[in-house]
Amino acid sequence: MTAAKRSSQQGFTLLEVMIALALVAIALIALLSLSNRSIVVQERLQRETQATLLAQQIMSQENVLATGRSSNWQQQSEVFDEPFQEYRWAVSYEDTIIPQVKQVTVSVVWGDKERNEQVSLVSFLQN
Repeated sequence: MTAAKRSSQQGFTLLEVMIALALVAIALIALLSLSNRSIVVQERLQRETQATLLAQQIMSQENVLATGRSSNWQQQSEVFDEPFQEYRWAVSYEDTIIPQVKQVTVSVVWGDKERNEQVSLVSFLQN
């Protein structure tokens, strides 16, 4: 009798298996959510890094063009060429207390009109 009792008590009940599966499902859902979030964050960081590099490129061009420029300090705004056409840039100039020095701000904007994202670099150029 004891051998028959022992063989009927071996293994897991259906309830135990269902609870274990529910716990595994909850853990998998949490992991998938975390994975999805990390992809979104990585994409955003990639766009910010690209915008910063593009802003540095425009700032470098302004540094080169500033030599010899005396009066042509007009604001500029354009869209980048392919493959960066989703990014727009603008350059603005402001006077400083030193007459030969201008403050230059390069802004790179991307995204929808409702949710623009922007990177700005500020530098000082001597004319």
